[in-house]
Amino acid sequence: MKLLKLAGVLVGASVLMGSVHAEEFSGRLKKIKDSGTLTLGVRDSSIPFSYLDDKQSYQGYSIDLCLKAATAIQKKLGLTSLNIKMVPVTSATRIPLIANGTTDISCDSATNNKERWNQVAFSMTEFVTANKFLSKKAANLKTLDDLKGKTVVSTSGTSNLKQITQLNTDRNLGMNILAAKDHAEAFLMVETGRAAAFVMDDILLSSLAANSKAPGDYQVSSEALSVEPYGLILPKGDDAFKKVVDDALTVVYKGDDIKKIYGKWFQAPIPPKGVNLNVPMSPQLQAVMAKPTDSPDPAAYAAVPEAQKNMGKKK
Repeated sequence: MKLLKLAGVLVGASVLMGSVHAEEFSGRLKKIKDSGTLTLGVRDSSIPFSYLDDKQSYQGYSIDLCLKAATAIQKKLGLTSLNIKMVPVTSATRIPLIANGTTDISCDSATNNKERWNQVAFSMTEFVTANKFLSKKAANLKTLDDLKGKTVVSTSGTSNLKQITQLNTDRNLGMNILAAKDHAEAFLMVETGRAAAFVMDDILLSSLAANSKAPGDYQVSSEALSVEPYGLILPKGDDAFKKVVDDALTVVYKGDDIKKIYGKWFQAPIPPKGVNLNVPMSPQLQAVMAKPTDSPDPAAYAAVPEAQKNMGKKK
């Protein structure tokens, strides 16, 4: 009987030890638990996703989602408090800074594509947009062919810059393509006449135009060059960390929180100028909210535009 009781104690201890072991953390979760700090990569001018307002405070749609993930991370780690550190990143630096451990999550407007999965991972998709171009209405530029021989700008380190460069070669358009350090600089180049068009995601182009000195002077092309799913950038190969973030976003998407967060940034006046972008949630994004996915395949979100189907084909 004593032996049986002893065996019971040993089994109980074994189960307890197994439970404690199950709560041991590795990767970014361990790093965050040990330091008590979650480091977020944020942008200066990616309105309304991640940007500096007139009070020099970082905010935006992606940052709000990151903060939801932060709450879940804190709970998972059993921390009574969690320090949130925001580190400015650019399109060119955001992936390297995740890869080398400087930042834990990049909270901005990052396209989730297959090539980037070689270096990093992505959360469940947070937004679905399209690659288009902005120009002055007076220039009457409406299609990609209208940009033949023109000076065109896009932001350094983006998939948009890579795509327009490829299209320029494949379709022999003879464009002079410039790389700006950020979205604000690229828009300024169109505003001052140094570039005829700015190639970027349509929601960002609309935001920049709406917050400019003369919003009515600009137009965004109706022709889409590609479908662009956005995700929060995460460390590659850290499944446990990604699961906490994805689970947190799934709870947001399937509850009432997403309606409040989306409405706050896309259907209400936002800082710094109180502009209302008035962008309803697209059917593609509604589908993501109903059934979250981290797929980098544009076909998972919408029919692929003809321009994208023709990439790599000379005309």
